[in-house]
Amino acid sequence: MSYIIGIDASRNRSGGARAHIIGIINALNGESPKEIKEIHIWSYKGLLNILPDYPWLKKHTHPDLDKGLFSQIAWQYKKLPVEAKKAGVDIMLNTDAGTFCRFTPSVTMSRDMLSYEPGEMKRFGFSLQRLRLLILKYAQNYSLKHSTAAIFLTKYAAEVIQKSAGKIDHYKIINHGISDNFRGEEKLWKNEERNQQEISCIYVSNVAPYKHQIHVARAIEHLRNTKGIKIYIVFVGGGEGKPQEQLEDFIKNNDPEKSFLNQLEFIKHQDLPDIIAKSDLFIFASSCENMPNTLIEGMCSGLPIVCSNRG
Repeated sequence: MSYIIGIDASRNRSGGARAHIIGIINALNGESPKEIKEIHIWSYKGLLNILPDYPWLKKHTHPDLDKGLFSQIAWQYKKLPVEAKKAGVDIMLNTDAGTFCRFTPSVTMSRDMLSYEPGEMKRFGFSLQRLRLLILKYAQNYSLKHSTAAIFLTKYAAEVIQKSAGKIDHYKIINHGISDNFRGEEKLWKNEERNQQEISCIYVSNVAPYKHQIHVARAIEHLRNTKGIKIYIVFVGGGEGKPQEQLEDFIKNNDPEKSFLNQLEFIKHQDLPDIIAKSDLFIFASSCENMPNTLIEGMCSGLPIVCSNRG
């Protein structure tokens, strides 16, 4: 017996969420398993356009998915279940636990831990962003509890989220996979000549309060200008709001020529392996994570890692 699988990727907007969907489809190597007749995926044009075209992969979009968040949620709640039934979907994979889709049967994946970490939530103060995260927390709790089954990326996530959502009867812990494109040889500095060369650092992540790019930039500046260490960093990933403004101002005031502090706002995921491979040190300073794609990609590349011990 073969099944028709639905995938709701309508709100996979972050780099990690996009990379996850791309990885799932590419891992099939152009052939659907014999148990799967078709895969129907719903998302916005920007994501669908970079997915490969296969006869068994049916892509669906809607104008509302390129509008604001409330339009996306309304479409997800009202229209997606109807479209899935018309497509003959047997089971839906919700790739975002904050889904408002009530199609059943379904499997919902938990990816985001930010709403469940009280200390991290305080970083947002009394703001609309914090209110959005609180609403997202209750939406995630509801969808995980009412799905046929849930997927957690780590044991830690399963334990923390169930303290908030309550016991989830059917769930599985499935870790992230990694593309072979990121696999590299371990880099070892074994001679004094190499140690005298400039150290190239890379930090791949969107700019956010809990990602601490500004603290990393200050540390690099201190090491270079106070300690005399030849070091520079490239931040890969843009951002908005106060954290992005802080980073831009710091770079402008301390390294206007961008000789040791630089930011690349957007890099295609397929271009990341080459950029990471050219670096000497991978930095990941986030204090709230579940199982971040970028950290695993850095580890897989063979680079030495400097990261926080949080999350």
